[in-house]
Amino acid sequence: MHIDVKRTDVRRFDASKMQKINLLETPRLFCDVYCLEPGQGQKPHRHENADKVYVTLEGEVLVHIGEESAALTVGAAVLAPAGSEHGIENHGRARAVVLVFMTKS
Repeated sequence: MHIDVKRTDVRRFDASKMQKINLLETPRLFCDVYCLEPGQGQKPHRHENADKVYVTLEGEVLVHIGEESAALTVGAAVLAPAGSEHGIENHGRARAVVLVFMTKS
């Protein structure tokens, strides 16, 4: 077995759209880093058979899950259960970086 160590401090920003940087992926889950400039976001969507976890590493994002919204500051984590509509937005003036884990069906 070979241990493949990945760094979570990767950053890549693009003024035209949110960046997704894949860190790890298996047939059962993936782990990405999302990099958002101010004003960027992920449109609300759903995954019928997959849970998703957002963890804020830098900045602040507004997360929407179902009918609820909450601000996630550095170190905060939230679960978007399978089947729930969810998305995130950077409403702040600074860049935001979010670690994302999602199960796969």
